[in-house]
Amino acid sequence: MTLSERARNAAPSPTLGITAKANQMKADGIDVQGFAAGEPDFDTPEHIKQAAVDALAKGFTKYTPSAGIPALKKAISDKFQHDNELTYGPNNIIVSCGGKHSLYNIFQALCNPGDEAIIPAPYWVSYPEQAKLAGAKPVIIPTTDRTGFAPTIEQIRAAVTKNTRLFILNSPSNPTGAMWPRETIDALADLAVEHDFYVVSDEIYEKLVYDGNEPVSIAALGPEIKKRTITVNGVSKTYSMTGWRIGYAAAEAEIVSAMGRLQDSMTSNPTSIAQYAALAAITGPQDFLNDWVAEFDRRRQELVMGLNAIPGISCTTPGGAFYVFPNVSGLIGKRFGDRTIGNADDFADYLLQDAQVAVVPGSGFGAPEYMRLSYATGMETIQRGIERIADAVRSLED
Repeated sequence: MTLSERARNAAPSPTLGITAKANQMKADGIDVQGFAAGEPDFDTPEHIKQAAVDALAKGFTKYTPSAGIPALKKAISDKFQHDNELTYGPNNIIVSCGGKHSLYNIFQALCNPGDEAIIPAPYWVSYPEQAKLAGAKPVIIPTTDRTGFAPTIEQIRAAVTKNTRLFILNSPSNPTGAMWPRETIDALADLAVEHDFYVVSDEIYEKLVYDGNEPVSIAALGPEIKKRTITVNGVSKTYSMTGWRIGYAAAEAEIVSAMGRLQDSMTSNPTSIAQYAALAAITGPQDFLNDWVAEFDRRRQELVMGLNAIPGISCTTPGGAFYVFPNVSGLIGKRFGDRTIGNADDFADYLLQDAQVAVVPGSGFGAPEYMRLSYATGMETIQRGIERIADAVRSLED
């Protein structure tokens, strides 16, 4: 069988792979402490689930417009105005089958072979893969925990060429939880206007922030950068609706129209019932988020403190999302049995097989000396996981 080149070159998601392996071990009766899944452990709020039940009862089970039902687009427009001080009409908004689908639409609508997409690392695993699927070249800007996982404006400026088509901005970030300094976002906006490239602002974690941090929507910094920004968001992380698969994007009408034409041919509309649930999520009560964020914050502090107490591991405190991204370079070269830890992949494999702790190695995020742990899990899991990681590190030999 001869597969297409794009299919042969598409890399599987390491986060989904680790989660699947850990779930299989659990199904086999193995007590695995899982830190891999990037989804809240809270249930979808009851009023949102009830909206889906009501939609079923009312027979809202047919095709909808490909870009989303008008009521949901209106709610998203109101959300942008209220939360981000951004004015968008219905023609500026598209609803897709998850934030990942929105991003895929953007790459397909904007990129041609030979174009370049600038992606700071560590990055969400799908960004470079989606760029390559669109024929674009990912241009990676490396960052580290020493720089707060944010590039300097000098790095960004050096990466821009005549072929730069778009720049990926993800703050708060997956996998690091880092939030960019405001001055760096301001400078990026100026560069995008100066060199006429697009900024794709992935704001899926905007509601999950700590320590008084405030997320910045780059499109709100002025009319010229707004023209060059595609803002992506969704209901998955904020409302614990990962499986409902509703994401959305806002941009200039010409870009949204192009994304809509692509969506017409790929999926047509997102699930009708899920759209009505998303409508209830965005327009309904938001007070539960305070409790969720407070609990995430409690877990964040516990996990950072526990990891930093383990020799060879150092972990910065993230400003948002629900991930920590510790540096495990201090463990490289240590041995277990006849194997040597050469990178975070080796350490993650050791943790899963010998300590029954599931983490995601940093190589898939473009950072092979790090690993990602999600604290969207119970405090008991965090405490047990830390104990097991500490015991596993103590068992290593020089």
